[in-house]
Amino acid sequence: MSEEKKQPIKWYLLDAKDKILGRLAVKIAEIIMGKHKPDYAPHILKGEGVIVINARQVKVTGEKLSQKFYRHYSGYPGGLKKIPLSEMLAKKPEEVIREAVKGMLPKNKLTKFMLRRLKIYPDEKHPHQAQKPILIG
Repeated sequence: MSEEKKQPIKWYLLDAKDKILGRLAVKIAEIIMGKHKPDYAPHILKGEGVIVINARQVKVTGEKLSQKFYRHYSGYPGGLKKIPLSEMLAKKPEEVIREAVKGMLPKNKLTKFMLRRLKIYPDEKHPHQAQKPILIG
């Protein structure tokens, strides 16, 4: 049997400044899954990595800032926590983008490996300068 050579993954740099959250998440999910490649297969992890900067400046349309909630349950009675999108963007803008991308990825065993290739930073500073990321508008 011949073994396939493991090639290093390419990293794309996306600037989230003034981008609409859903459209940005679609592009990120496409790159992470590898759907932009001609040899795409849903059961093989062939996608690339994505670095997102300026997550704090992402835009949302409509009334989502006040109407959309992020929920999590502690496991105890009355332990449902609801956090509005506006508060989540102020405290953890990385989680807003991560949740949007996670919802667009397939629900299978590869999902957690795909999400490991997503690096999100609230500002322009990120520690990935040596990887020569490819800029995408």
